[in-house]
Amino acid sequence: MSGDYSIYTGQKKTFTIPDYVLFSLTLAVSAGIGLFYAIKDRNKVNSRDYLLGGKDMYVFPVAMSMLVTFLSALTLLGTPAEMYNYTTMFWWLCLAFVFSTGIASVVFIPFFYNLNVTSVFQYLELRFSKPVRVLASVIYILQTSVYMSFVLYAPSLALNAVTGLDLWGSLIAAGVIVTLYTALGGMKAVLWTDTFQAFVILAGLMAVLIQGSIVMGGFQNAWDIAGNRSRIYFNDFSFDPTTRHSFWSVVVGGAFLWLSLYGVNQAQVQRAMSCPSVFKAKLIYLINLPGLILIVSLCCMIGIVMYAFYADCHPIKFNSLISRSDQLLPLYVMDILGHIPGIPGVFVSCIFSGSLSTISSSLNALGAIIPCDIIKPYCCPNLSDRSMTILSKVIVFIFGGVAIGLAVLASQLGSLMQKKVTICSQIPLNHQVRSPVVGFGPRNMTVLDTAVEKSSFNVGSE
Repeated sequence: MSGDYSIYTGQKKTFTIPDYVLFSLTLAVSAGIGLFYAIKDRNKVNSRDYLLGGKDMYVFPVAMSMLVTFLSALTLLGTPAEMYNYTTMFWWLCLAFVFSTGIASVVFIPFFYNLNVTSVFQYLELRFSKPVRVLASVIYILQTSVYMSFVLYAPSLALNAVTGLDLWGSLIAAGVIVTLYTALGGMKAVLWTDTFQAFVILAGLMAVLIQGSIVMGGFQNAWDIAGNRSRIYFNDFSFDPTTRHSFWSVVVGGAFLWLSLYGVNQAQVQRAMSCPSVFKAKLIYLINLPGLILIVSLCCMIGIVMYAFYADCHPIKFNSLISRSDQLLPLYVMDILGHIPGIPGVFVSCIFSGSLSTISSSLNALGAIIPCDIIKPYCCPNLSDRSMTILSKVIVFIFGGVAIGLAVLASQLGSLMQKKVTICSQIPLNHQVRSPVVGFGPRNMTVLDTAVEKSSFNVGSE
C-alpha cells in the first residue's frame, strides 16, 4: 500500500471549499426543516402538537428518529476506535439490541402509552409520591445536560485536530442551529430532521467503508490482516469484571443499558407516544432494530478496515499525527477520501448529524419534563396549555445555551466511548482492564498497544 497518506508524508490533509459547502448545506437543511414546521404550525400553540407531534406521526420518521437519538457522534467516532484499539468483542452489542428493543416494545411502551402521560416520571408520582417524581426528573435534567455537552464538544474537538475545521465555530454553529429548529418546530421538526440526518449518517458510513475496502484490496483482506494480529476475537466468555469486553458484559450489560434507553428514557418514550396507536408504537421498534444493527455493524467494520490500514504504522505512536485515538477515524477519512473534493464534508456532516439528532431529542425531552414535572406541579398549578407550550420553547432555548456553555468542560474525561457509557450508565471505564488476547491489556502489551492504552485512558489530555 502506498500513496500520499499521512503515515507516509507526516502531513494531515485539511478541508477544501467543497467540504465546507456540503457541511454547511447539512446544517442549512436541518435548520430549514425546523423553520418549515415553525411556520406551518404557527397557529397550533398547544403542548400536544409541540411535544408529541399531535400524536399522529407516521411510523417511518419516528423510527428513524429513534434510531439516531442515541447513536450520537460519540458512537460514530468511538465505535471504530474501540474496534481499532481492542477486539471485535464489542460487536456483540448487536445481540443486546435484540433483547432491549424486544422487551421495551412488549413491556414498557404499551404501559406508558396506555397510561397516556407526557413525561415518564409522572408514573413515579402515581406509584410512589410527588417528591420521588421530582427527584428523578432533576437527575435526568442534570444527566441530559452533561451528556448534550459531550455530544456537542467531542466531534468538534476530534474533527478540529485532524481536518482543521474550526473548533468553536463548528461547535457554536451546530449548537445554535439545533436549538433553533428544536425550539421553533417542536417534535415534528425533530422527527423529520432526524430522518434526514439518518440518511446522511448512512451515506457517510457507507462511503468510508467502501473506499476503505477498496484501498485495502477488499474487506476480506482487511479482515485477514486484523485476524492475523489477534483483533478478530468473539470468544471471551469470562466472568472477570476487569475484562474490558466479554460476552456477558456486552450482551447482558448492554441489554440492560439499552433497555433503560429504549424502555424508560424520556426522549425515546416521547417518540413512541407521538404515534397514533400502541400497534404503531410497537412497529417503530421493529423497524428501528435492523437500523441499529446496521449502523453499529458499519462502525465495527470501519474499525477493522482502519486497523488494517494503520497496522504497521500507528499514527499516535510513530509520527504523532494525532494525540488521541478518538481522532483516528477523522484522520483515516482524510487519508482515504481527502483526494475527492466534498466527500470529507459528507463524513463531517455524518458525524455532526449524529450530534444534532441526539441533542434535538434531548432538548425536546427537557422541554416536556421541566414544565410537566417541576414548574406546573409546584410553581404554576393553573398554567394554561398555551402558556405551557411557550414555556417549553423557552426551556429549549435555555438548555441549548447551557449545552454550549458546558461543552468546554467535556475535555475532562477520557475517550468518546468512555464518555458515552459513563454518562448513560454511571459506570466509569477509565481504569486498567484485562483482555484475554495476547498482546492486549496492561499485563502483556506490545508497543502499539501501549500507545493506544495511553491515548485512550489519559484523562483530561485534550
